[in-house]
Amino acid sequence: MSVPDYMQCAEDHQTVLVLVQPVGIVPEDQFFKIYKRIAGVSQVSIRDSQRLLYIRYRHHYLPENNEWGDFQTHRKVKEVYSSTLYDSRLLVFGLQGEIAEQQRTDVAFYHSFEDCPDVERRVEDFVESIFIVLESKRLDRATDKSGDKIPLLCVPFEKKDFVGLDTDSRHYKKRCQGRMRKHVGDLCLQAGMLQDALVHYHMAVELLRGINDFLWLGAALEGLCSASVIFHYPEGTAGKTAGRKPNISQPADAGKRHRPGAQEVLIDPGALTANGISADTSTEIGRAKNCLSSEDIIEKYKEAISYYGKYKNAGVIELEACVKAVRVLAIQKRAREASEFLQNAVYINLGQLSEEEKIQRYSILSELYELIGFRRKSAFFKRVAAMQCVAPTIPEPGWRACYKLLLETLPGYSLSLDPKDFSKGTHRGWAAVQVRLLHELVYASRRMGNPGLSVRHLSFLLQTMLDFLSDQEKKEVTQSLENYTSKCPGGMEVITLPDGLKLPPVPFTKLPIVRSVKLLNLPVSLRPHKVKGLLGQNMSTASPFIYSPIIMHNRGEERCKKIDFQWVQGAVCEVQLMVYNPMPYELRVENMSLLTSGVEFESLPAALSLPAESGLYPVTLVGVPRTAGNITVNGYRTSVFGVTSECMLEALAGVKTSGCLVEVIPSLPRLQLGTSIPRSAHTPQPLSKEELSSTVSIQLFNGETQQMTISLENIGSEDIETLELTSKTLSTKEKVFGEFLSWNLDEALSHLPLKPGQALTLTVTITVKLDFSGQENLLQDLNDDGISVTGLPISSPLRQVLKSRSENKPVGSEPGKSEYSHVKTLEAVLNFKYSGGAGKVEGYYRELSLGVHVDVEPSVFFTRVSTLPATSTRQCHLLLDIFNPTEHELTVNAKNNQDLVLHASECQRMAIQVDKFDFESLPQPKEETVPYTNPKQLEEHRQHAQGCQINSKLGICWNIISFCSGCI
Repeated sequence: MSVPDYMQCAEDHQTVLVLVQPVGIVPEDQFFKIYKRIAGVSQVSIRDSQRLLYIRYRHHYLPENNEWGDFQTHRKVKEVYSSTLYDSRLLVFGLQGEIAEQQRTDVAFYHSFEDCPDVERRVEDFVESIFIVLESKRLDRATDKSGDKIPLLCVPFEKKDFVGLDTDSRHYKKRCQGRMRKHVGDLCLQAGMLQDALVHYHMAVELLRGINDFLWLGAALEGLCSASVIFHYPEGTAGKTAGRKPNISQPADAGKRHRPGAQEVLIDPGALTANGISADTSTEIGRAKNCLSSEDIIEKYKEAISYYGKYKNAGVIELEACVKAVRVLAIQKRAREASEFLQNAVYINLGQLSEEEKIQRYSILSELYELIGFRRKSAFFKRVAAMQCVAPTIPEPGWRACYKLLLETLPGYSLSLDPKDFSKGTHRGWAAVQVRLLHELVYASRRMGNPGLSVRHLSFLLQTMLDFLSDQEKKEVTQSLENYTSKCPGGMEVITLPDGLKLPPVPFTKLPIVRSVKLLNLPVSLRPHKVKGLLGQNMSTASPFIYSPIIMHNRGEERCKKIDFQWVQGAVCEVQLMVYNPMPYELRVENMSLLTSGVEFESLPAALSLPAESGLYPVTLVGVPRTAGNITVNGYRTSVFGVTSECMLEALAGVKTSGCLVEVIPSLPRLQLGTSIPRSAHTPQPLSKEELSSTVSIQLFNGETQQMTISLENIGSEDIETLELTSKTLSTKEKVFGEFLSWNLDEALSHLPLKPGQALTLTVTITVKLDFSGQENLLQDLNDDGISVTGLPISSPLRQVLKSRSENKPVGSEPGKSEYSHVKTLEAVLNFKYSGGAGKVEGYYRELSLGVHVDVEPSVFFTRVSTLPATSTRQCHLLLDIFNPTEHELTVNAKNNQDLVLHASECQRMAIQVDKFDFESLPQPKEETVPYTNPKQLEEHRQHAQGCQINSKLGICWNIISFCSGCI
């Protein structure tokens, strides 16, 4: 016997083997359809008896295996083979006419394969007839009525060894008795007489042990083990799928009247003779000692297998005994002992096996190791079976079978084809073995002609095993992946295999590695602002209570994700990712874009190239929301090595994010600003560069006025319906007199609404008037003529304490030039507030800020102011010492006076005849009408009014002859 039955189990010793074969031309599908119905009748309750007969069906059986039927009767086919034939039945389908109408017990006629309702009943009748023959055989073997010698039962390879032996010797007779006793035990076991079988097996063991008939002694021990297993484990040892169940034809109380292992007394009273074959066994019946304990079963299996091992031709019997013992140990949960049996089975030599037989052997070993919980060992033999499918000696290698078996090895090596299982913490399993197995899957799928499958497995290898690959291995894997994707690009679709297994997509979350995700606010000039009066309109709560745990919980979850700024429909929005390239060479990422949900979003792809082991590298992804609402950034899409990946943020480990949900408000217009004054990179303090759309810078002399033309163009898609302009002078140490920035907005507003693409212009006047004096406390000391002159706006940061006239420098002398060459700075911001479109309806607007930076150079300084009496008591002479700190020649004039020419760095005195000032006649501000909170502010207001009156009376102007002029 050369072909083992790896599905053998201990309870099969109790079954009767029936062969079912087609006769003539029978379609294969129809044959197996009928075969399945026949095989459903696996156990039958015998009428007029409490016994069950168990049937095992085969549709193919080698004749050489049948020759071992005397050694173990469950190997005998009770059909077809004439030497062991008990009975037979013929099922005829599709035959018409007189022959089909004949009534025969051994033939059943049916009109078609579908019209055969009583096949099962016919099979049950057939099984009952087999039982009758089996029972007669048992009685015949157990009874020697003629007194003749007992025949010697032999296995096929023993027949030539027994030629010429002395049949009258005592040793020979004991051999015949022991073997026959064992054979009768087999028949009793098949006939449902479990306790009788145990008694006969015990007797056979004693007889055969005494004459060292090791092969049959092993068989007797195995029979004893099988009967004991049936007694202890009536549900069977073949597993859940092969568990024994009462047949539908069995009476309702049959299970109570008889169950496998029930003790029975069914010994033929006439079977007692003096020849030693049928000794009285009644004293043994019912005693538990005939049945082996759970531990003894395994010991006897070991002993039987050791005896089988003495015979080269009994390899199949030895292997099957190992398999049966393993199944018993699996039920007993004795995995380590079971592994010893399996290890022995591995080294059993069965001679020259075909490649198919080798595959079957390794596959069964794998299943048995899986049965006892040795998952890695199971995977090892499954992989060996897979490699055997494509052995060089096979003319047509079975790559599909190889691939299928390799997939089945994955759990044993703690390997899953779902990348999500590798993002849950510590890596499980041996990485080197897993990498090898994945490479084999890639190669097998390529030989199957499925490049898409190769791409998926290579992608999985690169994603999950990246940390365990050397630099050279990383390079080789990526090169292979690029070669495969050039023919079949990788994607995010689920691949379904023919057997129904689904391979999930493999996103490249490590190529590159993303460390943080941050949604960026719009530039300051594009950010939406809510009209203050409408801020509270949308704020509502569904609960009237101040505190509600449920509401607070929900809001807390929202706060964890929602951003506190808004995006605008139609505006380009940005998300910044900090990425890292773990590869030892430059990584090219193509078509990197955002994955969003909520509103319609147009993602603009980007391409980047990351240096080798780049460290954290900022990448900005942009897109345009096309509708209003809430938008969630779920992840990003990349294309690396020809594989398109969709990486979800929730699946990324260790990613820092400040939130992924942001509100998109309806669209707003967009204004672009242009100026006649050149722009500057200077940023007014304390503002940041981000707060201003642009800044202009200009240099003016103190007292000079400059016109700035601003062009406003609508570059958006919505009409500009409202426009407001305000200015703010930033904090400065200098006191500005008059309006620094002034404009008239009426002309610009007349062009509203401003359509997309249209523009308007606006003129802003820049006037710089700072202090023109160069001394300290001048106003308090001007009492030369006894007349106090106060309110003249000539205070300055360059003040010095006024000394007596004799201590001052002579008139016409040149002061230190550095004292008057200091350039002062004025800064202000123009704010354009505008709105329109759907955003205006929702109460939103935009602001555009223009920074104005003016460097003020000194023009003229009044170094001394004094008065002299005039001829009229109503007038006086105002004496001004004027210094020209510039490098240019300039003229100074006042009302009704000639021009005074001053060369560079020259100081001269100018006399102006003026009417005396009556400040008491000026209207005094009332505290209730002027919004000042303290006397100091009230005094400053009074002095400012007086200064304005003096300036209007004097009308002093200067003019640099070469290019500009100004007023004081």
